[in-house]
Amino acid sequence: MQTAWIISSGSELTLGQSIDTNSAWLSRELAGRGIRPARHITVGDAAADLRDALESAARRADVILLTGGLGPTEDDLTRFVLADIAGAPLELHAASLAQLEAFFAARKRPMPERNRIQAMIPGGARPLPNSCGTAPGIFIELRGTPCFALPGVPFEMRVMFRDQVAAHLDGSRGVILSRRLSTYGRGESEIGDAIRDLMARGRNPEVGTTAQLGEIGIRINAAADAVQAALRLLDADEAEVRRRLGELVFGRDEETLAGAVGDLLQKRHATLATAESCTGGMIGQMLTATPGSSAYYLGGVVAYSNEAKERLLDVPRDVLDAHGAVSRPAAEAMAEGARRRFSADFAVSVTGIAGPSGGRPDKPVGLVYLGIAAAEGVAVEEYRFGEDAPRDVIRERAARTALNRLRLALLRRA
Repeated sequence: MQTAWIISSGSELTLGQSIDTNSAWLSRELAGRGIRPARHITVGDAAADLRDALESAARRADVILLTGGLGPTEDDLTRFVLADIAGAPLELHAASLAQLEAFFAARKRPMPERNRIQAMIPGGARPLPNSCGTAPGIFIELRGTPCFALPGVPFEMRVMFRDQVAAHLDGSRGVILSRRLSTYGRGESEIGDAIRDLMARGRNPEVGTTAQLGEIGIRINAAADAVQAALRLLDADEAEVRRRLGELVFGRDEETLAGAVGDLLQKRHATLATAESCTGGMIGQMLTATPGSSAYYLGGVVAYSNEAKERLLDVPRDVLDAHGAVSRPAAEAMAEGARRRFSADFAVSVTGIAGPSGGRPDKPVGLVYLGIAAAEGVAVEEYRFGEDAPRDVIRERAARTALNRLRLALLRRA
């Protein structure tokens, strides 16, 4: 199977000022065409660094994809480095210049003289027309290895790849298809233990895990000679993972916890309301990010102060005085108050101490109470998300855990 190196150029990437989304997108596109992405390399706006990366790729990869550095400013070095490695002078490409001039003319703007450099390509190279920007791409062979230089702007890069590059990639030697299963409720080490044999090195499909804020993703990458064969491998591993992990698995690929909750509510023709304190509406935001959520989500109350909890959710004053806002009784009253106020079938409540201040020995930062109210009563659970955890992590883990508790409650109902 052919291998590709993907190189991203730009000091804004190496300095952390921008996130490289191009490499991930290109990897998925290449894998689907039977080309295995072997390396992601990011270099700053330094000609020597870019040259080193390209020369290494030319020696070891079957194809190179390079993004960035095709603009008109002094820090755009791609065309110069390509010309240097190829030992060819930069030449003005008349058709590319005409396209540039037409681009500016269509916008009734004069073309700056500096933009002429974007129509310069190394001798022997081929320009890749840009239908939605000013920077043409460049196709060139480096030491016999095909190299496609594309714009760094993600939208322009994607259009150029599909219009100018994809048809020239040889995917005849196989295909790599990927699938992601999402789990919640166990740590990465526990998930890893349950599927240890599936993660054995050298196995096909290749299985791995990733962790993010309590959610453990299981990646399955299958290589085969044809799409249907790869799909059969993916299906078999997915079925085995689901058999072993059961209700821990909540979704596949882009499916979310909130979406899984919504599906279960719709199947049961049930409605939901939320009562949030420390999460400040985050659960409602997650729910409403799913199209069609108005079919089951009635609304929510963000009750941050004690007065708001009392007035909007009917939390008794004596509960707040005796136990405090961050307590099991308060979470119970919040959930029941939201369910009653909205006439919902279910309600979720969350109250806690997100920090960094406000903690004390008996109620430390990271303490959260989550409640679920239904017709038969209210169930409240206590969670400790860590005194040292950042505020945003505590809040997001609380919101995700609340959704997962509701998901499990819905799954387990007759």
